Amino acid sequence: MDVSKILSEIDAEIKRLQEARSALVNISGTTVTVTRRRGRPKGSTNVPKPAAKRARKLSPEGRKRIAEAQKRRWAESRKKTA
Repeated sequence: MDVSKILSEIDAEIKRLQEARSALVNISGTTVTVTRRRGRPKGSTNVPKPAAKRARKLSPEGRKRIAEAQKRRWAESRKKTA
């Protein structure tokens, strides 16, 4: 087949499909959206709330317990290496 003949057939098919699409759009009365965007749609009222930031404070007793536990861990590791 000749390349120009193939191209003309492809163009004719494209034209036929575009006409069919426009006929379907006219029947439905709305435009057809082909692609969708990712994420929340524009104008959505479903907006995430910001996370509440609260101060995480450690009591002196808790800090002391953690320090003692860590000192015990260090002592155990020193015993293993010695």
